[in-house]
Amino acid sequence: MASCIIEPLSSASEIDEILAIEEASFSSPWTREMYVAELNNPGVSYFYLARTAARETVGFCSFWHVLEELHINNLAVLPAHRRSRIGTDLLLRVLGDGARLGAHRATLEVRRSNEAAQKLYEKFGFTIAGVRRLYYSNPPEDALVLWRDGLP
Repeated sequence: MASCIIEPLSSASEIDEILAIEEASFSSPWTREMYVAELNNPGVSYFYLARTAARETVGFCSFWHVLEELHINNLAVLPAHRRSRIGTDLLLRVLGDGARLGAHRATLEVRRSNEAAQKLYEKFGFTIAGVRRLYYSNPPEDALVLWRDGLP
């Protein structure tokens, strides 16, 4: 697949596209109410969509910008589009825009068993800083806490 188009969420009506990707990607997806609450927090909460040339939404990333840090809340790509640079394109955009917002470092949590995601984050310079015991439910699992200093 050619590189996708990465753009900010433009309206609350696009939440359905995020929810579809959440349902296909996570065992405990965020709810519509959670995303609406996030949308009501401008300047802190940000959302980027990954779209094909045909405008199909195939991935997304949500994050918070707080002071000099980014907290990546969710990054997901539809299963049929994984391993085609979409996660890479999303992270490039998010980290670059985060730096332009004034962030100097970024953090996120990832399931201990999600080796594919860990490899992606490792390519971007994230390292393990700690473990949150049984952070995830359905199924219960530890989260690795990753950090990266020196955003672009």
